[in-house]
Amino acid sequence: MEQSHLDTLIHWFDRYVEPFLTTDEEGKNNIQLKIEHTGKVCEAMALLCEGEHLSPGESRIASAIALLHDVGRFPQYRRWRTFRDSDSDNHARLAIDVIREERILAGSDQAEQLMIEEAIRFHNLLTPPAAVKSPTRTFINLIRDADKIDIWRVFTELLAQPPKQRASAATLGMPDRPDSVSENCVAALDSGIVVHLDTVSCVNDFIVLQISWVYDLTSSTSRKILLSRGYIPELASYLPKRDDVRRAVSKALGVLSA
Repeated sequence: MEQSHLDTLIHWFDRYVEPFLTTDEEGKNNIQLKIEHTGKVCEAMALLCEGEHLSPGESRIASAIALLHDVGRFPQYRRWRTFRDSDSDNHARLAIDVIREERILAGSDQAEQLMIEEAIRFHNLLTPPAAVKSPTRTFINLIRDADKIDIWRVFTELLAQPPKQRASAATLGMPDRPDSVSENCVAALDSGIVVHLDTVSCVNDFIVLQISWVYDLTSSTSRKILLSRGYIPELASYLPKRDDVRRAVSKALGVLSA
């Protein structure tokens, strides 16, 4: 991918998202959250590309993936008023629909186009398909890590706000029960397992799920970034002060510093 094509994609994105901001205040906050998220994922991707020593051409492909990975969120929210895929549609599949309908990769090399689409298609799966091989696997791993790095930022900033000021769709409609957390979610974290979203029933469970993502990071660069930013201890500070929670979080932090 040439830099000129990447620049065209950036300009297209800015034009594409603008109409979605023409809505009520709650909707505008949620759309703005995803616009900002996209920018921050692009920044995280740049750090990963540098840390993992990607070539300039590979870095541009990775940047395009970061830019486009969540374009399905905008029509998703406009139609269903949620970012929860189980209550609407798979936002990764919606992103592919947008990319093809807008024909924004029409001028790309066919092999590059396939890598970009596959990385976006699989970025939100619990486990990417085993059949996908390098070099596509590299880009899938990169976007999954970059996405997580910024979701941690989004959620730590969100939790620091008074509940009424939070972007309503960010917590997927889950109830906030400050003194409660599921034993099953904590047990999964303690076992080094990524928590399944379908086992999550409140905001604290969602926090545990996000902490469990440390077990899914694919590069040392990602782990270094996460450790340096302190997101995991900050997220854990909102959880109930229980021994099982402390033990599970300590294990997760140990993975980052190993």
